[in-house]
Amino acid sequence: MLTNWVVMPTCLPLVLRRCHTCASERFRASGKFRVNAHHKLIDAWLLVLCTGCGETAKLTLLERANVRSVRPELLDRLHANDPGLTAELLQDPVVRHRNRIALDWGDAWRLDTGGSDHLDREVIDVSVRFAARIPVRPVRLIAEGCGLPRAEVERLVTEGKVVSAVRLNSRLSGDFTFTLKR
Repeated sequence: MLTNWVVMPTCLPLVLRRCHTCASERFRASGKFRVNAHHKLIDAWLLVLCTGCGETAKLTLLERANVRSVRPELLDRLHANDPGLTAELLQDPVVRHRNRIALDWGDAWRLDTGGSDHLDREVIDVSVRFAARIPVRPVRLIAEGCGLPRAEVERLVTEGKVVSAVRLNSRLSGDFTFTLKR
C-alpha cells in the first residue's frame, strides 16, 4: 500500500543577500512590488526587508521591458501586490540568478504524512511530493516522517533497508519514492 507524503511551504523563505547598511545576510519578502513606467518602458521590483536593520532592497523582475510585451494579468498582479506572485517569483530560477540571491527554507516548510498509521507496518512504500521547490535531504524527511533519528535512517540506508531510485543523502526538491523495510 502506497503512502503519500507532501512537503508543503508554511511561509515565504528568507532571501540570502548581503545588506549594504548592516552587513546582515538575510532579507524577508515584504510582499509588495514597485512598478515604474517611463513612456513605453516598464520596470518592476519585488521589495525585500533586511531582518537586521529593516532596510528595503529591490529584486529586479522587469528591467526596461516594453509595456506591450508584459502580460496584462501579470501587471494586474504586480499592481495588486499579489502574495501568490511573490511566492512564484522567489522560486523562479531566472529571478534568483538575475539578482544573485539564494533562498533559506530553514523553517519555512512542513512535512504532511497524513497520520501515523503507517509506522507499525513491516514494509512502507512512500511517495513524497513537493508542493514547492524546497531543497531538503530525503534522509531528513524519512527521519521526520517515521519518527526516527537521522543517524538511524542513515544506518538503514547503508544496510539496504531503505531503498530509492534517488540519492537519499543529497538535497532534492522534486518528487521521489522510497521503500522502508524493518
